Amino acid sequence: MKILIMGLPGSGKTYLAKKLQPLLKAAWYNADIVREMANDWDFSPEGRIRQSLRMKNLADFEKRHGRLVICDFVCPTKETQKNFDPDITVWMNTIKSGRYEDTNKMFEEPSEVDFRIKEKNNENHKVIAEEILKRV
Repeated sequence: MKILIMGLPGSGKTYLAKKLQPLLKAAWYNADIVREMANDWDFSPEGRIRQSLRMKNLADFEKRHGRLVICDFVCPTKETQKNFDPDITVWMNTIKSGRYEDTNKMFEEPSEVDFRIKEKNNENHKVIAEEILKRV
């Protein structure tokens, strides 16, 4: 099962993923670490598409091997969201704008989400984990 935690930079994606991962015993891929491994810091529209496909390939590998996988990344456009093709989407809707104006301008709210997080707290991960484990 592929779990996408998406949202603007600074919305709490990595914080939530770090708390959720041990509860689900899931593989976890963080976009910044994946970009660093690929040495690809291109944030153009093409670079973001490439990153969404890179994250998809990693997540698909884990899913094919029967593992839950969490990927946290901005995933800013409908195209990148479609490319990744999550089974579960968590939208960190906790901020109105992030620290990068180019990302703010291109960010498209997801149309379909399983969990919409409106505030960062120390309970979200427990509620989400419980619901996800019911679906496994």
